[in-house]
Amino acid sequence: MSLLELKGVSRHFGAIHALNDVTLSLEPGEVLGLMGDNGAGKSTLVKVIAGNFPPTHGEMLIDGKPVHFAKPIDARARGIEVVYQDLALCDNLTAAANVFLGRELRFGFGPFRILDHATMYRRAGELFKQLKSETRPRDLVRQMSGGQRQAVAIARTRLSEARLVLMDEPTAAISVRQVAEVLELIKRLSEHGIAVILISHRMPDVFAVAHRVVVMRRGRKVADKKTESSSPEEVTGLITGAIAAA
Repeated sequence: MSLLELKGVSRHFGAIHALNDVTLSLEPGEVLGLMGDNGAGKSTLVKVIAGNFPPTHGEMLIDGKPVHFAKPIDARARGIEVVYQDLALCDNLTAAANVFLGRELRFGFGPFRILDHATMYRRAGELFKQLKSETRPRDLVRQMSGGQRQAVAIARTRLSEARLVLMDEPTAAISVRQVAEVLELIKRLSEHGIAVILISHRMPDVFAVAHRVVVMRRGRKVADKKTESSSPEEVTGLITGAIAAA
């Protein structure tokens, strides 16, 4: 059974049809590369899945059962997490404090409850170890590389026991070495049975980690193929419209 299914999903903003009749499915542990030019509908599709926008038409299912998300917290309750391009991290806090941000562990009673830093450091360390990241729980985020910051954001999704992680351009504006680090993090999520939708303009990254690639153009899905059955040249043609569909 598929983890996620979209059936004929459309999203309209007045006369603007941002998404038109999109159907796709995603299995546990599968990495799906989502590609398309600016304005192709990628972000709208992700926001529908993440609960930011309800679909105008169509149906979304999780584990074969229809779901209706009124807001992002509804999607999170079903195991859907988003790692946005800006990562939404607090530079002045440690890696562990960012992992537990808004979900801090405390001990004590009533008004005398204090933060349980030791447990949060230990648990964050375990998450970084699972991800095979060199990020350390006590390090300040402002001193971290782009790859380490991604590890913190991804560890936060592991803390909430996400089943599907939506990643928005995670390898934009970081060095080649850090890109390799982030791609390894995506592979670790997949190995733990967590599905990933990777939005990216970087063709080598998608072909390095994605099992399938979906191409959007003008709000429609024009391709949904296994990466091994496609090529960067074909995907480029699909994005630009030189190839109508595949």
